[in-house]
Amino acid sequence: MSSVKLRLSFLFFVGLFLLLLFANSTIENPSANTTLDQKELSKQLDQLLMNEPDLQGALAGVSVRSASSGDILYDHLGDTRLRPASNLKLLTAATSLSILGEDYSFETEVATDGFINQDKLDGNLYLIGRGDPTLLKSDFDNMAKNLRNNGLKVIEGDVIADDTWYDDVRYSQDLIWSDEHRYYGAQVSALTASPNKDYDAGSVIVEVSPGDETASNAIVRFTPKTDYLTVENNVVTVSVDSKKEITINREHGTNKIIVDGTIPEGSTSTKEWIAVWEPTGYALNLFKQSLTKHGIIWTGSLKTGRAKGQTSTLITHSSADLLELLVPYMKLSNNGHAELLVKEMGKVIHGEGSFESGLEVIQNELVKFGLDPETVVIRDGSGISHINLIPVNQLSKLLYTIQKEKWFPAYLNSLPVAGESNRMVGGSLRNRLISTTAESEVRAKTGTISTVSGLSGYVKTASGEELIFSILLNNLIDSSDGKKIEDKIVSLLVSQ
Repeated sequence: MSSVKLRLSFLFFVGLFLLLLFANSTIENPSANTTLDQKELSKQLDQLLMNEPDLQGALAGVSVRSASSGDILYDHLGDTRLRPASNLKLLTAATSLSILGEDYSFETEVATDGFINQDKLDGNLYLIGRGDPTLLKSDFDNMAKNLRNNGLKVIEGDVIADDTWYDDVRYSQDLIWSDEHRYYGAQVSALTASPNKDYDAGSVIVEVSPGDETASNAIVRFTPKTDYLTVENNVVTVSVDSKKEITINREHGTNKIIVDGTIPEGSTSTKEWIAVWEPTGYALNLFKQSLTKHGIIWTGSLKTGRAKGQTSTLITHSSADLLELLVPYMKLSNNGHAELLVKEMGKVIHGEGSFESGLEVIQNELVKFGLDPETVVIRDGSGISHINLIPVNQLSKLLYTIQKEKWFPAYLNSLPVAGESNRMVGGSLRNRLISTTAESEVRAKTGTISTVSGLSGYVKTASGEELIFSILLNNLIDSSDGKKIEDKIVSLLVSQ
């Protein structure tokens, strides 16, 4: 080879090396893809975290990315696994949209194994649940009304609630005993009911109001009305100038509600959402009421069981699409929806409606979103477990990669918006960052369990740049202190 050719070859490889070096530095240097002063941002965030007294002895994971390039602009303990609390719902929501699709809906069937002859059904009537967390008393009324309008008056058989679409494991594996009677710790069943359009499936609203006079018992009501629960009422009505002190609990393993305390005359009622024991029976109880209301009687018994043999469908009730269901799920951080979505994904992909099969689906889907499943520990869909672990860099990466998905607008719409008073817009951020520059500029998922607080989502800066952030604060003495720190961080981001 001539010396000229050698020199040309050498120059070609040198030029190629420099080109690759420049391209690599562009990718790794966030300042090449952003108008932000990265050094100044890092300095401000470092000072904020260092000077926060509530973070002494705690762990703060913070990851900030460019929404356009995905480059990490700031990273503090970004690769350290931390407990995410309800920030884990970001994974569950993304996976459910990817696996089920935004137009997916849940169906509930009324079916029979017999035949209808004029106004009589010769056989059993089945109420078959397939995971709908949004069934209301009005939906059971409509089912019964449809049966009656089709001429049915008498069921010569049993009325049977079938929840076998999922397995019979009612709680995720790490739910603590003190949460089981709370609405956010409600049991998971393929057949369940909600008290109102917040859709806290498997719960009732217990309302305690003052009695007619001093020393009388308080008045206790359930919404929806049901005799599936009983009450031990120990609340006494006291004088107007006395203190209101009320506790509402459910006895373990039963549907006995125990209310204790005092309530002043003329005071406003106290409401609390309480999870029922065995939500399948709760749904059946409401359906029973609806059948009676519409003049339909049965000769057999009310019970739970599997629909046997060949059945014919009489009525199909469909929930709203997942696109709409994500709003109460994410805005209000609905744990029950998260766990139902886990089981539904397991049922659709593996034919098994269990936590194990559903969590396997989530783990496998993480790779599609560019995440490393080896860096995370996922024990449920809601984030209520203290064993869940994920690094903030993985959460911010998820929020970056899913922007290209066709369902991303539905996902983004489901996130709470800071300072927006409408509950189905502001959600769990409606009372935060009000009258600040961050109001309406932050869309993010909140997360809180004991000693943990988190906030992850999207923010628009004063210069018009879109950023992605994830903040997980662990080992806090008081998790409410974490919210103040998160608000300071996002306000700082907005100011850039």
